[in-house]
Amino acid sequence: MTESLNNLLKATGLWRASRIDCEFKRHPSSGFAELDAELPGSGWPADGVTELLHDQYGIGEFRLLTPSLARLSQVQARWLLLVSPPYIPYPPALAQAGVDLSRIVISQPKSPRDYLWVLENALASKSCSTVIAWPRRILDKQIRRLQVASRTGNTWCILFRPEAAGINASPAELRLRLRPGQPRHDNSALEVRVLKRIGGWESGDIRLTFADQLHRPMPDFSEMVVRQVEAVPLESMTVPDTVPVDGRTYEYQ
Repeated sequence: MTESLNNLLKATGLWRASRIDCEFKRHPSSGFAELDAELPGSGWPADGVTELLHDQYGIGEFRLLTPSLARLSQVQARWLLLVSPPYIPYPPALAQAGVDLSRIVISQPKSPRDYLWVLENALASKSCSTVIAWPRRILDKQIRRLQVASRTGNTWCILFRPEAAGINASPAELRLRLRPGQPRHDNSALEVRVLKRIGGWESGDIRLTFADQLHRPMPDFSEMVVRQVEAVPLESMTVPDTVPVDGRTYEYQ
């Protein structure tokens, strides 16, 4: 009886506050077992707003998403929309991770009003599986609108925001803080903490290790010694009286 009831609750997607495994619509896996264990439904949500908070680009924040983006680009005939990315993800790395590059669309709205219009309409259009954005400033009421649009279009909305945004509450259902792995010159790991999730409290720090082709330690420049060259006064420099050009000799005036 208990097993039948649990199966029925899971099949209908009924949320139980005492269980973290409560999300009905979801992606199968984030690609990281340690992270799946802390996410509702053992994977990224299929829709709704997810916030990824970090203060430094290039720490692996996009590599965190590539397993799921690869699967979405392969099994769904919908777009992966990037709205005003601060940098263009490296196409060979995405292709190597299995992302279908023909499914990626990049939008560069010219004004804040256009920016929010693009986000909301793309989320509700049902033409995108995922919409990823890097808003400089966004209000709670705007995030709520994105949440509603995301539900309407069954589209996953990902917002990259600064870590300071975590101080304040947010309507987003899932919030993660991202920090570079230690030591800092090693780009093979990422430190993740779940700040907000349905059915659970804040998690501890989770160390995720990347095993892709970008798993290469960066050089440690902390011990590098740079030889300083003493500046030479202009008065001590000697300039020749003449200079040869094309077989002829010219005098400096």
